[in-house]
Amino acid sequence: MDELGDESFTVVAVALDSEPGAPDPWIEAASPTYPVLIDRTHQVADRYGIVNVPTAIWIDESGKIVRPAEVAGAYEAFRHVDPETRAVPEEHLAHSKQVRSAYLDAIRDWVARGSDSEHVLSAADARDRQPAADPAVAEAHARFRLGQHLEASGNREAARIEFEAASRLHPESWAIWRQAADKLENGIAAGPAFSARLAALGDKHYYPPPEIAGMPEAPARS
Repeated sequence: MDELGDESFTVVAVALDSEPGAPDPWIEAASPTYPVLIDRTHQVADRYGIVNVPTAIWIDESGKIVRPAEVAGAYEAFRHVDPETRAVPEEHLAHSKQVRSAYLDAIRDWVARGSDSEHVLSAADARDRQPAADPAVAEAHARFRLGQHLEASGNREAARIEFEAASRLHPESWAIWRQAADKLENGIAAGPAFSARLAALGDKHYYPPPEIAGMPEAPARS
């Protein structure tokens, strides 16, 4: 979003990577011109109700949240892979680009029009979209951080138990689940366990479409 840099607009990216050094190659490859932070203990996820990435939160110049956590221009095109060719159908690839474009256009409109933008939520609507306080979710984040402490202390088995308990308490959180999941060589938790967990979603979304004006309707599920 360099094009908006002169409009008092700043992107602050936060990586939810717990392992030291885990996001560094990705950050270096992206060469971002905006601040990038690494939230090892998922404090941001806990406070703002983030369960997956990429997620965006819109905060205005007064520090008020005008759009709570929502999927930031991503679409689950990978869920439509042809089982024979392993290719993603063209209509889903096209839709992925349309979703990204629509979300970026919404941000541009907000930056240009401020509180007059149609994408800015009222205080009441913003509160309604913020996840309600849930004791189970609070305990999940506490056990997640306990697991991190145990892992850093060398007690990997006890840490695994805490991570798994945290994931059971907050099953919607892919961010918590990834902590103890098996990783591919590139560090991404996209192995068989991920595929099984994804299949278990059924008709539920991995990336719930954001409720925002101008977002195109997704192609029919294949």
